[in-house]
Amino acid sequence: MLEAMRSRRMVVVAAVLVLAIAGGAAVYWISGRNAQPVYRELTVSRGDLEVTILSTGTVAPKNRLDIKAPIPGRAEQVLVDEGYKVTKGQILAWMSSTERAALIDAARAKGPDELKHWEELYRSTPILAPVNGTIITRNVEAGQTFTSADAIFVMSDYLIVLAQVDETDLAQIRLGQPASIVLDAYPDQSFTGKVDEIAFDAKTVNNVTTYSVNVLPDKTPTFMRSGMTANVSFVTASRRNVLLVPGDALKSRDGHMYVLLPPKKPNGSPIEKEIKVGLSDGKRTEVLEGVAEGEKLLALRLQTGARSDAASSPFMPFGRKR
Repeated sequence: MLEAMRSRRMVVVAAVLVLAIAGGAAVYWISGRNAQPVYRELTVSRGDLEVTILSTGTVAPKNRLDIKAPIPGRAEQVLVDEGYKVTKGQILAWMSSTERAALIDAARAKGPDELKHWEELYRSTPILAPVNGTIITRNVEAGQTFTSADAIFVMSDYLIVLAQVDETDLAQIRLGQPASIVLDAYPDQSFTGKVDEIAFDAKTVNNVTTYSVNVLPDKTPTFMRSGMTANVSFVTASRRNVLLVPGDALKSRDGHMYVLLPPKKPNGSPIEKEIKVGLSDGKRTEVLEGVAEGEKLLALRLQTGARSDAASSPFMPFGRKR
């Protein structure tokens, strides 16, 4: 008997809870449906617009040259250091062959006159720059010996950025296309360049296929170094001094674009107006017809929580918001 009464009581309690939840849910959804949309005001502005493709890359020499001595020997005098700009045919260092180095050392031990005699008779050999460029590595000091396999200097003709472009974007890249470059080491200093070469062979890493695109800086900054990481923005299209609206202000329907204008009467509804648009970078869109500079537009305000202006969910532990 006692067990039966307990069972009935539990059934009654459960039924009451179900009715309470259902009623609360009904109130919640009805109040949400009656909530009025909240708008924020935006302004039509005038400015420049660029559509870009972003990629990352690495600074590298266009042509990297290892300068080696034709024979083993010893460096007698080194005339350049890393970062030096050199011209083709310029003397970078003086060297002695292994035989001359041994002969000069023996003459030096016999005195200055003997040394002078043999230095004039058996002159040292110059190491010349093969092309115009920059010394990027110096691997030798005066008095240091080396073999013919050792790179005494490493130089580059000029530095470029090897950008990796996704295959889906490659159709929008063309030779001579302008680009903006920012180095990770100097994020506040950007400089311009142009597409100099587009690779024919692809690279696939982790199922992502990319093509190397060489970007030549218009003017190589002094802080640019081989091996630096670079972020490159390729300009695919641009507009100057055009009317712009934020993307939030646009509505699309049946292939047409619309904006909302403020109501003409207090408590009135926004006025929908069709416009003609042009280029877009995803955040701002060029307007060709339909609005004027400085005109006010409306966009729905994003709510921080579901139905924030209506009743709170009945499933929340503290019921309605206060």
